[in-house]
Amino acid sequence: MAKRVSLWNAGCPVARALDVIGDWWSLLIIRDAFDGVRRFNEFQAGLGIAKGMLATRLRGLVGKGVLDTAPASDGSAYREYVLTEKGRGLFLVIVALRQWGEDYLYRPGERRSSLVEARTDVPVGKLKLRSAKGRPLEWSDTRVTRC
Repeated sequence: MAKRVSLWNAGCPVARALDVIGDWWSLLIIRDAFDGVRRFNEFQAGLGIAKGMLATRLRGLVGKGVLDTAPASDGSAYREYVLTEKGRGLFLVIVALRQWGEDYLYRPGERRSSLVEARTDVPVGKLKLRSAKGRPLEWSDTRVTRC
């Protein structure tokens, strides 16, 4: 198996982000954290991931500042994993992946989970890239520049 190369020093923000969250287990752990999962055994049971793999991913996410540990909310001796501000900043990434999957990876009428507004139970609207002045943008309306 080839050794994973760090992208941390890359000049591209996408490459740097993938260095932190670029494997599917990490993204699924973050998804579950947004869904309220906090304990090691809950992550393990929900994901079906091996304990060693989960421990490695959780340690990496804590080390990169995406998750933090906190005393258990029920007062027990356990530690819980909580999203940091950096971790909560990934919410739109998770929603974008969810919406892309809904658009392209399901057959019409196939059952799936839905993201709804908590207060109303109404499905959330589609994410849309907008200009600084609010105009909708497509990929062809953008370009990358170096600062």
